[in-house]
Amino acid sequence: MKSRRTCIALLLAAVLLLCLPTAVRQVELQLYPRRFSAQVETYAAEYDLDPLLIYTFIRTESSFKPDAVSSVGARGLMQMTSDTFEWIKSKLAPDEPLTFDDLYDPGCAIRFGAYYLRLCLDRYGGDVATAAAAYHSGWGTVDSLLAHEDYVGDGKTLPSFPYSRMNHYVEKILRCYERYTRLYDAAS
Repeated sequence: MKSRRTCIALLLAAVLLLCLPTAVRQVELQLYPRRFSAQVETYAAEYDLDPLLIYTFIRTESSFKPDAVSSVGARGLMQMTSDTFEWIKSKLAPDEPLTFDDLYDPGCAIRFGAYYLRLCLDRYGGDVATAAAAYHSGWGTVDSLLAHEDYVGDGKTLPSFPYSRMNHYVEKILRCYERYTRLYDAAS
């Protein structure tokens, strides 16, 4: 009787061990979703971005909540401030009747956020970490750090991020992007 229970217990343990990776993956897919995929794929193609990077910024900025508003009044999926929205609108859509409230629309938020992300990457030599610092803290902050001899690096990218909030944000983006890449790159 005891050996039968042992065999059943071992069999159950083996089944659990075989199922565990699948269960863990399913949980990870829920934690790192690809919502708003039509818009993300469209603007990733239009602005030559990795769609996984856009998902990373959306997850980090708003947790995929279109009506998200930050403590500084940034709005939408990719959390854009009024000033940044107006500046990008002047470049991207000067003749369109868009308002700051349109950032609550996922398509508009992703379009403007992806465009801004592309500009950040272009400005900082394609370096995701420095582009993330600029997306979060602004070009002026990053440019002033690049002008400072302690942070100059190669002149286009920051070797470190001296402000705790900036550093935390950049680390969060890099970790999230790594997770998205690990989860979806092989599956794509």
